[in-house]
Amino acid sequence: MNTMPNPDVMVPNEYGTSCFIKNVVKAPNIIIGDYTYYDDPSDPAGFEQNNVLFNYPEFGDRLIVGKFCAIASGVKFIMGPANHRISSVTTYPFHVFGGLWAERTPPHMSQLPFKGDIVVGNDVWIGRESVIMPGVRIGDGAIIAAYSVVTREVAPYSVVGGNPAAWIKQRFDDELTELLLKWQWWNLPPERLAAVLPLLCDPDLESVRQAIQHDLKDSV
Repeated sequence: MNTMPNPDVMVPNEYGTSCFIKNVVKAPNIIIGDYTYYDDPSDPAGFEQNNVLFNYPEFGDRLIVGKFCAIASGVKFIMGPANHRISSVTTYPFHVFGGLWAERTPPHMSQLPFKGDIVVGNDVWIGRESVIMPGVRIGDGAIIAAYSVVTREVAPYSVVGGNPAAWIKQRFDDELTELLLKWQWWNLPPERLAAVLPLLCDPDLESVRQAIQHDLKDSV
């Protein structure tokens, strides 16, 4: 079959465990790029309900995930309303229990620290059961090892892991990393992307480097 995968289908292959999740999310503050998938043998289409926790759009934060990301089973994105007030002597959320407690305390969400959006770049692989905390930014091409808890920014094309997730290594040297960030293969037109697939899957990184340099030069 010579047709290219359709980013607008929900379940894109015969295995039935992967879902192009931009087609199932409904919350206005969750933005998912083309071809990003969540893989789960039991409920891949339940990503928004099962994997984006404490999401209340009125709080004002967003989950933004780029194109061509691979999100493994059990990954959780923790949104800002999961937090508690930490600026006072107690973190207990009296207001949510109503009655006199609610009358004598500020509205609950107004008391929570605001960490900002969770932003995941393009071509990011997030390993099984990892947890991404509020306000975290993950750069293009990064890899998050399985069972990691990501509490801080992850640089493009780096590998992190652990609890809390720490830097393990850089995937490529600085020159190739910079070339990839300039090239942005995930934004290529479909026909052009299909043509460079052998290059994207080639372990000969020196050949890849030269090909990208040539392509960038031709596009100027």
